[in-house]
Amino acid sequence: MLNFYFSLSLILFVLITPFLSYSQTNTSPPWENMFDGKTLNGWHIKGGKATYNVKNGEIIGTTVVKTPNTFLCTDKIYSDFILELDFKVHPKLNSGIQIRSNSNPNYMNGVVHGYQVEIDPSDRAWSAGIYDESRRGWLYPLQHNKAAQQAFKQNEWNHYRIEAIGDTIKTWINNVPAAYLVDDRTHNGFIALQVHGIGNDKEKEKYAVRWKNVKIISIHPENYARKSTLAPKYTKNTLTQDEEKSGWKLLWDGKTTNGWRGAKLNEFPKNGWEINNGELTVLSSGGGESTAGGDIVTIEKYSNFELKLDFKITAGANSGIKYFVNTDLNQGKGSSIGLEYQILDDQKHPDAKKGSHKGSRTLASLYDLIAADEHKIVKPIGEWNHARIISKNNHVEHWLNGKKVLEYERKSATYKKLVAESKYKIWPNFGEAKEGNILLQDHGDKVSFRNIKIKVNP
Repeated sequence: MLNFYFSLSLILFVLITPFLSYSQTNTSPPWENMFDGKTLNGWHIKGGKATYNVKNGEIIGTTVVKTPNTFLCTDKIYSDFILELDFKVHPKLNSGIQIRSNSNPNYMNGVVHGYQVEIDPSDRAWSAGIYDESRRGWLYPLQHNKAAQQAFKQNEWNHYRIEAIGDTIKTWINNVPAAYLVDDRTHNGFIALQVHGIGNDKEKEKYAVRWKNVKIISIHPENYARKSTLAPKYTKNTLTQDEEKSGWKLLWDGKTTNGWRGAKLNEFPKNGWEINNGELTVLSSGGGESTAGGDIVTIEKYSNFELKLDFKITAGANSGIKYFVNTDLNQGKGSSIGLEYQILDDQKHPDAKKGSHKGSRTLASLYDLIAADEHKIVKPIGEWNHARIISKNNHVEHWLNGKKVLEYERKSATYKKLVAESKYKIWPNFGEAKEGNILLQDHGDKVSFRNIKIKVNP
């Protein structure tokens, strides 16, 4: 009988062992050295002309005048990881560590952009705060984290721990929690060490920032994540510090229908739209134009403005963002009338091949009038795209994912000719109103919106 129980226990052990979690079967974190201490193998330089050298087991970045920010980037792309390293920086030199960063020729001529863990030896002391390089600016400044500000050691080696797992980024400086950010703008990219540009300041020429002991966990990093004592900061449907300073306002609060109504109603539609998890979604109803809940519009009207938002489409979907909308027009069937930033699945929706002008019904186009740049940056179905519309003194621009894709002049002779050749020719003075509502379209397909923000220009 004893042998029977022993055999049974052995069989159960063999069966169960493969299902034990990685952390249970491997207690030693699988650290990988990113720097061999002797060469810069596995790294390459982007941006400016600052220099990077190796000496005494350290990477040494040195400033050069008259050159922009310079980055020593990993050849490898990382998604989820835990990064640790030591750094020492000149007291007058700003620097940083890029994570999940990218360089795309279609975005600002290839500039390095993405999350940066700041190195800040100034009196401000925001080291280990999170900055969005060449995009949104400060996402997690440290003015309210005195412990982290005081943890930085001037003229000494400092230690960073950076965890990027899922949509969460956490940082520590010398084992003091510094930042806890929840943001899903970018899921993967390279890691880079920055030498900040110094302009023409010859006093700062040949200042250095040094790094050593650079190591990473990229295999099941979630099993080795630390708890942070900080409360998480969510960026969804909130304003960044830079946005607040420059006059941006939330056009949707992420929770309620405040500020919006049905285009043909005095209130928000009772069905056809839902608010869930900080997303405003028009539901699928078979692809008909404004046949379910109907379009929704802002209660306020706008003239000179900048509008930006994120949108996510489903396969084959059609929708749009309209501006200078007059809801008194077309009270019958179909959508309200206004200039439209087209939202479309160009690959699967037949409208992509239609239009009064070739390509004028594709994603980010001025619907039926002007086609968006064919080299536009488009995120895959199910991922968030970023739209921006700028209207100032009749000059209008459409942007998609950080790239300008078209521009035009309202009321110009060229514009009037385009209208006369389009489906809008039946509407007198189409798109020429002094002001109008902003509209999100119900075209019968599921499309989600978030981070809807506006800045009114004088």
